[in-house]
Amino acid sequence: MNSARLTVTDLSWSPRRGGERLLHATSFTLAAGRVLGIVGPNGAGKTTLLRLLYRFHRPETGTVAIDGEDIWRLSARAVARRVAAVLQEHPSDFSLTVAEVVALGRTPHRRGFAGTDGARDRQIIHQVLGQLGLKGLAHRHIGTLSGGERQRVMVARALAQEPGLLILDEPTNHLDIRHQLETLNLIRTLPLTIVTSLHDLNLASGICDDVLLLQGGKPQGFGPPGQVLSEAAVSRAFRVDARRETLAPSGAAHLTYHLSDAGQNP
Repeated sequence: MNSARLTVTDLSWSPRRGGERLLHATSFTLAAGRVLGIVGPNGAGKTTLLRLLYRFHRPETGTVAIDGEDIWRLSARAVARRVAAVLQEHPSDFSLTVAEVVALGRTPHRRGFAGTDGARDRQIIHQVLGQLGLKGLAHRHIGTLSGGERQRVMVARALAQEPGLLILDEPTNHLDIRHQLETLNLIRTLPLTIVTSLHDLNLASGICDDVLLLQGGKPQGFGPPGQVLSEAAVSRAFRVDARRETLAPSGAAHLTYHLSDAGQNP
């Protein structure tokens, strides 16, 4: 897998042409191999942006380019070879085994509709099962797994696509603390360019090289977490009083929040 450069230029989207925009003109460049966190309050446009990045929505304006190529000038199969997404929805067919779910990630690379795996497919499936510690679960049905285990299976399926860009929609949602930490540690070790939406700003600061702060569908800042997630910017975007503190004994920066008068009034 080779990480990809992501370039977003003047990207916007509305549910219908000429309607109210859920995402306004947004531009940024994410260098290959970096982790970007998309943060913002509910309704800020995070999911809309992710859907534009993995070609679910067609932009109203602007472009999404992977290594300089507009994803809407490529075939859907070609995009699926470069971009993989792990969404909050998990497979509803619980009769599939872990290995069968992971094998679905090879679909964009197969020619025709042959149901058998080639040698390379089997090699990659075996590799990602090992990478995510899933070999012992390979023959288990997906419906028998815990939430954290299912999340690892979904990431394994995405890695089987051999993408250059991995998109994660709230990867720690509904996970307990241990599984959250395992998922975040995994994100940091993957040799990919990663874009993930996160609610927890402190988690975003801990794992992301860059963050994009959205509010009302409009970008409020892009860059290193310590620069973008300032007390003033967080307070304004989330309508709270945010304070940056220093944790002992690690010395790590940590944001805390309190309701402000502005936050109590709609």
